[in-house]
Amino acid sequence: MDMDKRIHLELRNRTPSDVKELVLDNCRSNEGKIEGLTDEFEELEFLSTINVGLTSVANLPKLNKLKKLELSDNRISGGLEVLAEKCPNLTHLNLSGNKIKDLSTIEPLKKLENLKSLDLFNCEVTNLNDYRENVFKLLPQLTYLDGYDRDDKEAPDSDAEGYVEGLDDDEEDEDEEEYDEDAQVVEDEEDEEEEEEGEEEDVSAEDEVNGWAGWGHHLPESALFAASASVPLNASVTSLWQPGSPG
Repeated sequence: MDMDKRIHLELRNRTPSDVKELVLDNCRSNEGKIEGLTDEFEELEFLSTINVGLTSVANLPKLNKLKKLELSDNRISGGLEVLAEKCPNLTHLNLSGNKIKDLSTIEPLKKLENLKSLDLFNCEVTNLNDYRENVFKLLPQLTYLDGYDRDDKEAPDSDAEGYVEGLDDDEEDEDEEEYDEDAQVVEDEEDEEEEEEGEEEDVSAEDEVNGWAGWGHHLPESALFAASASVPLNASVTSLWQPGSPG
């Protein structure tokens, strides 16, 4: 499926201005360029175009609210100055698995003043001497490079995994709270059922003993002793059979 059709599919009867997250992974780009994406996506905060065959981001529209951009596993080798122009508020950028060979290629990212996290895994530039030290010098606004800060401390999950995952944290917390409440209700109901069953068993045993005592004097002695085997131990046979009763 080409990118234009994929965008139409992802809209799901929404207008572009209603979309905050757009995932176009593994579709086909036309001649290595972005297509079908317009500046009508004015509320877009997350865009993912992983493995779509991009060689350029030149066709990227103006996306002022875009925070996270996934461009990994493409064939981009330069032209990153477009990002500073079209996505000025970008905070997370993933360029892993592209054809970025030297520091000069990422130098235009200096203009992205809000850029907090940059990933360059599996790019040739990572093989340069003092790669991490030099990238942090080149891009002083960065907090995390390839998931770690200047002191080699790993980024929290919310930063390492990206921006958008954090958008639904409140909803997940609410779901967990509702689940806990439902589980507690079920547990309370089960406890009540067990208590009721226990009370019914006690009443049943008591009725059984009283029943034997009530009609025991009408039974022959042999039948009485046979029946007493099913009576609880604390109900004595003599209490059921009274001397002088018909034999």
